[in-house]
Parts: sequence; C-alpha cells; structure tokens
Amino acid sequence: MVITTTNQAMLRIMQLSSVSLPVGGYAFSQGMEYAIETGWVTKQQQVADWTALQLTQSLARVDLPVLRLAMDAWGTQDEGRIVELNDLVLACRETKELRLNDTAMGEALARLLRSLEIPTPFVRLEDISFVVLFAIAAKHWQIDYDTAALGFAWSWLENQIAAATKLVPLGQTQAQKLLGKLQPVLMEAITLADQLDEDDIGAGLPAVAIASCLHETQYSRLFRS
Repeated sequence: MVITTTNQAMLRIMQLSSVSLPVGGYAFSQGMEYAIETGWVTKQQQVADWTALQLTQSLARVDLPVLRLAMDAWGTQDEGRIVELNDLVLACRETKELRLNDTAMGEALARLLRSLEIPTPFVRLEDISFVVLFAIAAKHWQIDYDTAALGFAWSWLENQIAAATKLVPLGQTQAQKLLGKLQPVLMEAITLADQLDEDDIGAGLPAVAIASCLHETQYSRLFRS
C-alpha cells in the first residue's frame, strides 16, 4: 500500500482514529474479557495470537472491505448503496454483543457527525454501523482509502491491546511491545482486504462468537455487553 495524503487529511485521520473520539470503542472487549476469564488467553503471546487472528480473519474480511466499498459509494453520493453496505456489515456480526459494539459506536459517531454538519443518508441514529459512518467521514474529509484503512485498523488494534492491558493484566511496556509486534499483521490485513470482492465478504471465528455470547452473562465484567 502507498499512503498519499495531504497534511490536512492526515490530521483528520488522526482525529477520526484517536482514542479521544467520543464513540466508546474502549468500552467493548469483543469477547476478550471472557476469553481471559475462562483461561483461553492468559499470556502476552496468547493476546498477540488472539488479536492477530481477528485482524486477518475478521477485520480484513468484513470491516476493511466494507470501508473501501462504502468510501467508493459515498464518493458518488449513492445513498442506496450505503444503506445496502450498512445492512451487509451488520448481518456479518455473529452475536448480539458484537452487533451492539458496532451500532453503539455508530450511534455515537452519527451524533458527532451531525454536530460537525457532516451529512449522512441516515435519518434515524439506531442500527448504523460504525464502519460505514467512518467511511462517510473519511470521504468527507478527503482521506484516501489506504490512509482511512490504516487509521481504522490502528484504532481497533489499540482498543484491543488497551483491553488486554487491563484484563490479563499487562504492563505498559508489554502493551507497547505487542503493538509493535502486531503492526506487520495490521498491514497484512489491509493488503488482504484489498483483494476481496463483495461476494467474498464474511468471517467466521467460532471462539470469538462463543466468547462474546458467554460474556453477555458473565458474572463480573469490566467491559460493556
């Protein structure tokens, strides 16, 4: 991939992928809390394996291809296509919790975009995918897809490692080592996503789905469900 963007677009993607963006990405563990509670993930290397698998087998096969297609659709103001892609990405969420993760962040981002006077084709704020709204914001701010994909994937990765830091727990130095170790995997995920057609979009990670389902009734939780 080749990043070609203006300084203004770079500042915007930093804003859009920042942990300070008020969308609540930090509130969800995406099944990791149960995986740690039950002993599936207990060490730094296991966190790396768990996260890398989701990058290449979930983000690369659902979120990033939808991000690319949605940016293309919004480039031509194809509102019908945007709605179709929103339905597609939500249909790919395997559990109620994973769908809530996407739509709760989507609702928060929708409110933010309205306050920033960035138009979207959605009248209601409910059941909107964060991925699709991220694409709309990126296109509005003239961010190219490669840069947007990098920012989106980095934000997801940072939230996952932040969750692991609290749950395993990991030290801050271990967390930084993990982020460095997983950066090549992140780039691999973006490259893989570029090769997927719409008919290929979809993912199946049974352990993540099971962990997410069981997290909904976990006795004690730090993260939202």
